[in-house]
Amino acid sequence: MAAAETVKSTVEQFTTAGNQAFKDAVEKSLAGLNEANAYSKKNLEAVIASVTAAAKGAEALGAETLSYSKAAMETQVAAAKSLSGAKSVQEVVELQTTFAKSALEAYIAQMTKASEIVSASMKDSLKPLNERVTAAVERLQAAR
Repeated sequence: MAAAETVKSTVEQFTTAGNQAFKDAVEKSLAGLNEANAYSKKNLEAVIASVTAAAKGAEALGAETLSYSKAAMETQVAAAKSLSGAKSVQEVVELQTTFAKSALEAYIAQMTKASEIVSASMKDSLKPLNERVTAAVERLQAAR
């Protein structure tokens, strides 16, 4: 009878230990899944923030380009009117030279603005993605 009690006690201990190990493994797995879901959610949020920033940059660049195009067209019409009213060849050359110089300066200024908009847009677009990469690297280093 003592042997039966010992076997029964041993089986109960193994059962209890097995149940606890299973419960711990399930809880650990669920915690890992929750962590992975949270991490994936943050990654998706970063991608959305990046795309939103890029869209805002594209919108700003489009608005700036439209504004420049409108101003350039008005300047060209005014220059054409001036040229048509010129009374000599020398006056035509002077007007054309002045127009060409101001048009080139305006174009260079516009390209500088566009470059700044694109640069700022890229910086804003990459910021959330860079933050996620940094978080991933930190996570990997912490796991070592």
